[in-house]
Amino acid sequence: MRNYLKLLHMEIHRFRSILLVLMGLTALVQICAIAFSTIGEINERNAYFQQTGKPAETFFAAMSFTRMVQNTQFWFAVPVGLSIAVLVIYAFLIWYRDWFGRSTFAFRLLALPSERRNVYFAKLTAILTFIFAMLGFQLLLMPICRAVFTMIAPADQIQPSFIADAIFANQAFKILLPRSFGEFFANYGLGIIALLILFASILLERSYRWLGIALGLAYAGLCAALMFFPPLALGAEYSVGYLYTEEIYAIQIAIDLLIAIVSVWLGLYLLKKKVSV
Repeated sequence: MRNYLKLLHMEIHRFRSILLVLMGLTALVQICAIAFSTIGEINERNAYFQQTGKPAETFFAAMSFTRMVQNTQFWFAVPVGLSIAVLVIYAFLIWYRDWFGRSTFAFRLLALPSERRNVYFAKLTAILTFIFAMLGFQLLLMPICRAVFTMIAPADQIQPSFIADAIFANQAFKILLPRSFGEFFANYGLGIIALLILFASILLERSYRWLGIALGLAYAGLCAALMFFPPLALGAEYSVGYLYTEEIYAIQIAIDLLIAIVSVWLGLYLLKKKVSV
């Protein structure tokens, strides 16, 4: 356990600067988007009053944080998409940087007097830590954005709204922050399984090199087919079929769990028996 925690600390320490930059960029873009959108609407209201002499409330709807988030969906989605892209890329680099760095770090890492599975689980835990750290930071950022909106908008023109409503007014957040636990489990469960498949494919390449590239792609393709084809083949999209929808989903969950278990086993086996430097 001590070796695993040391390796985990090392992996988090190596990525900490990039993670902080992603958090800072996300905060800057989203706060500025809310601020500029709020100021822009206030200017439009003032211009309407100057041109017509009528109160802005006669033409404009009440200002709400939910509507501001909805109006700035693009600027909320940009840093979120960038963070996802960086984390996906780092899921590759977390393995390959050990081989292609300036020193023989992979040799020293795999030669440690501890089980190699600690290396595997430390890297896996590090990626998951980064994902949920960004998710938690986004949740923390929403009240800050609402506070910025409240400070800028005139108090008498603000319509109260809940942060939950603002979150679900953004299309990107509907996937990242689903309403129900079942959707959250499904979305992030599939993401974790995809990460396990990626790790297994990378270790196949590290074990067999050029042949491993083909094996890794074939394994990833087979897993993708098993994850997405059975529900279609069993008629999940049709109201009439041989099985109930709940039974089809149960079969799919069992297949996904089997893929996860096989991917972990394959990754650990390759790391222990096949991977060399």
